[in-house]
Amino acid sequence: MDHRVVHHRNTTVTTEEMIRAFQNRRAEERVRVLRLELDYELAVLHEALADGRIADAEASKRRLMKMRAEMLELEM
Repeated sequence: MDHRVVHHRNTTVTTEEMIRAFQNRRAEERVRVLRLELDYELAVLHEALADGRIADAEASKRRLMKMRAEMLELEM
C-alpha cells in the first residue's frame, strides 16, 4: 500500500518565532502589571499634592513619565 502526501505542513518553529511568542506573552503580562502600577502611582501623586508635599509629587511625576514611555513602547 502506497501512502502519498497530499499536503505537507511546515511544522518546525524557528528560534525567532519562539522569541517573538515569548515577548508577546511577557508584554501582555507587563501591560496588566503596568496598569496597576499606574493606578497606584496616580494615587500617590494625588496624596502628595493634597498634602502639599511638592518633592514627593515631583518624584511621582517622574515615575509616571517613565511609565508613560514604557506604555508607548508596549503600544498600550
